[in-house]
Amino acid sequence: MSDRRYLKAAAAVALALVLCLPPFYLDAFWLRIGLFSVAAAIGAVGLSLLSGTAGQLSLGHAFFLAVGAYGYTWLAGDPGPGLPTALAAVLAVLLAGAAGGLFSPVAGRVRGIYLGVATLALVFLGHHLLLTADSVTGGFNGRSVPSLSLGGFGFTADDPELTVLGVPFGAEERLWYLGLALFALTWFTARGLLRSRPGRALAALRDSETAAAVMGVDVARYRSAAFVVSSMYAGLAGVLLALAFRRVVPDYFSLALSVDYLAMIVIGGLGSVAGATAGAVFVTALPLLMTRYADQLPLVATPGTEDGGVGPTEAARYLYGAAIVVILLYAPDGLHGLARRVRARLRPHPAPAPAQQPPSSTVPSATAVRPKEHTP
Repeated sequence: MSDRRYLKAAAAVALALVLCLPPFYLDAFWLRIGLFSVAAAIGAVGLSLLSGTAGQLSLGHAFFLAVGAYGYTWLAGDPGPGLPTALAAVLAVLLAGAAGGLFSPVAGRVRGIYLGVATLALVFLGHHLLLTADSVTGGFNGRSVPSLSLGGFGFTADDPELTVLGVPFGAEERLWYLGLALFALTWFTARGLLRSRPGRALAALRDSETAAAVMGVDVARYRSAAFVVSSMYAGLAGVLLALAFRRVVPDYFSLALSVDYLAMIVIGGLGSVAGATAGAVFVTALPLLMTRYADQLPLVATPGTEDGGVGPTEAARYLYGAAIVVILLYAPDGLHGLARRVRARLRPHPAPAPAQQPPSSTVPSATAVRPKEHTP
């Protein structure tokens, strides 16, 4: 293993250890922010694979998050089949992938703004179904989410009671480690996909469909497959969001959520797993932090008051809208590309080796006096 790979592996291990520490030091509010950010990062990675790598515009990501969230709630709850919660979570992810598969023929045939409009219809159709299918979704008021249980270990505050190093582990602390495990799975599978042959085919498809077809890439098949994979990541994010919120309501899975996910991948950098993660953390944490500290921020109104200021959620949208404009103007490849360029500038470059001069005995000097030849 080279020194560079060794340093990367050591940094990854150190980061993993640091991420395991917050439940011992942070309160429930910060852990909830982390959970929501991790769930958003999982969904953003899926959208980045679809839009950034495969080059397909999608405005319907909120629909597939809703399929995962409500699929888990119905499969594990009552009314519903009442399946074991772990099985219900897996089936909910597969259900989101099946929904993407049903839409994939459309994704395989249209592209660009036409695909964006087609996926936009999914959001409005899904919202209508969530409001009218009361027996499954609970209607406007939504449904309570059954807590997850793995091998008899429940991800709730007292099922069973758990204390680690003197710190009581409630629902947020337990779900924190579940979120980390799911995000690690997302990270490694997405990175592996990008570096594999299908990932290179998707990148070729994004650059030029004609060139990709000439190289033997089945355009319709790969476009459809990218949609299915992205939908499954969204379904997994929906399951984790449902577990973190503990209640799902239709109004959360609206067009605004799809726009938020587009903002995540644009700010972070299209086609980048690390960039999608950074964008997801920024877009998710900003409104929550502004809500908590609204009374200390200028021009931001505290929720529930009417003092003429801007609400925290609206102020957060203005800020990351401005961030999108700045990114598009000065760093089109997002935060990931900006970080890559900064690392390249900070990395020490080896000094160029001095040019070696050939021996003077083999090359005559330009100023050497040439003896005059005598003519007979």
